[in-house]
Amino acid sequence: MLTAGLRRAIGADDPQLRPGPVPGSYTSSLPFRLDPGDPRTAAEGLAARLREQLWIAKAEVTGPGFVTVTVTHATLARLAIRIAHAGPACAESDALAGRTVDPARSAPVDSWPQARAALAAELTVRLATAAGAIIDPERAQVPAPPPPSRGPVAEAVAYAGPDAVRFALARMPPGGRAPEAAVIARHVLANPAYAVRYAHAAAAAVLRWAAALGTRPAGFTPRLLAEPGELALLDALSWLPERVAVAARRGRPDEFAGYLAELAARTIDTMDTSSFRKIPDISSERLWLADAARTGLAAGLGLLGIDAPARL
Repeated sequence: MLTAGLRRAIGADDPQLRPGPVPGSYTSSLPFRLDPGDPRTAAEGLAARLREQLWIAKAEVTGPGFVTVTVTHATLARLAIRIAHAGPACAESDALAGRTVDPARSAPVDSWPQARAALAAELTVRLATAAGAIIDPERAQVPAPPPPSRGPVAEAVAYAGPDAVRFALARMPPGGRAPEAAVIARHVLANPAYAVRYAHAAAAAVLRWAAALGTRPAGFTPRLLAEPGELALLDALSWLPERVAVAARRGRPDEFAGYLAELAARTIDTMDTSSFRKIPDISSERLWLADAARTGLAAGLGLLGIDAPARL
């Protein structure tokens, strides 16, 4: 959600952001597009304007003309509350507002390339509408084709389950290698199709166990979320709406699925630390962070059309 605010502060539909050197920092290459002949001068003007924002701790020109912005620690930490309160809307933005997209069309899905192409078209529309685009009203929506009843994709669904196959297909790049049913069915964290759903269940478990002990998120003190793993998770969550928009803009839902795998890894690492395992002593701030991770993963999985289980 911070990247959506940063995009508005920069004043560009596509601020060309990439991760900065520390959690809560973002580097923009927009000055190279604004003034290819003198990007550094454009960067200096942009940085000066961004320094006027109270939630931005630092905006500086880096390299030959990049702008690197670092938000305040309180702004990054409060993202935990903002995402938890936003629910599924935490993945939404107005990055593609005013754009129109064609609805996904039905297509045969008996082979892996066919299934990948059909799902990529469907997911691109889903991501684009989450980023503010609208579906062309003059083009009638064609119903999605029924699941394949034969062939390698149907066999994989029967063996690994529809969610595992759908995530593997979503993560498959154009021309990528077809998933192996025996691999994507494995319940191990090295399997992204399982790890993303496991991460959601892990965050949900923290909240469930805390609630069973009568503990729920209440007050919030930003400085109490300061451990490296917590900041890394907050940073990953901050990219959610931007990753949605970029994947839609590029027509590459596999990039968004890859981002969810990274977010899952951050979530699992954080939920596995002692500060989250000792549920009776867990702080309200960490409960908010667990809720934010659960909410962000659920929103991302929902955009891919995949169930977000509370238990696995």
